[in-house]
Amino acid sequence: MKLFKLLFLIAIICLSCENERVDSTLPERLEYNQLTDVSYGPDANQTYDLYLPEGRTLNTRVMILVHGGGWTSGDKSSMDYLINLFRTDFPDMALVNINYRLADENNPPYPMQIDDITSIVNQLKSNKNEYIISENYGFLGISAGGHLSLLWSYGFDAQQNVNMVCSIVGPTNFTDPAYLNNSDPLLQALLLEYNVDQSIAFLEEVSPLHRATTSSPPTILFYGGQDPLIPTTQGTGLRDRLNELNVTNEFTLYPEAGHGWGDNPGELSLLIDTWNRLKSFTQNYLYN
Repeated sequence: MKLFKLLFLIAIICLSCENERVDSTLPERLEYNQLTDVSYGPDANQTYDLYLPEGRTLNTRVMILVHGGGWTSGDKSSMDYLINLFRTDFPDMALVNINYRLADENNPPYPMQIDDITSIVNQLKSNKNEYIISENYGFLGISAGGHLSLLWSYGFDAQQNVNMVCSIVGPTNFTDPAYLNNSDPLLQALLLEYNVDQSIAFLEEVSPLHRATTSSPPTILFYGGQDPLIPTTQGTGLRDRLNELNVTNEFTLYPEAGHGWGDNPGELSLLIDTWNRLKSFTQNYLYN
């Protein structure tokens, strides 16, 4: 009996050692990593910040954040507040907060800024095995960034890697009569920054509404009814076009909101509602 117990004990010890040897061959869980001002071109504005989650795999989804600023100004730092929101509710998501070259009198925004987004996506794809991320992307843009997010996702995602796109108060249709027939100096100044060519063909080329197809990615839109720069028809028009194409979409209009919301205490509820809607949409489509 003592001999049996001894042999049994030796067997248990050997099995434990074997398990330890097997476990030691398993890959270690990757730690969280943050890379700032990663360069993707020679211009000082051609950089992005990359947030890589703990435990990431080649199936890790990627959200690309695109700042606003009327195509001529702005910086990725204005989107930093979203990083903590995403990291809290989507701890397994990789985040890319981008800068792009800003337009001036010698450098029109199109196609320059679309080319920058293409360069970023191509670099993410080239480095996916180093970063340990997938080729499943979402876009979230605000104002001009919303326009760029929609335009690239609809017109330039040749391999259809974009699973979803979000525009918050982004222009969608430069042929909208509310733009073409406007007499507002502020609005005209904004439009002239982008519409260097006033031909209808060009305006359609740079309008997400006119680039939408039946294969466009699921889209979520947020607009303010009192926005002095983005008429309500920019949102409702794209919503109607996506419905015609049977493209999954959600549209939210906050009747009393302007060009963005959340800075004032009275708008906090709008910010919370926007995030809750965006969070649900992201879960349903970026992870689909």
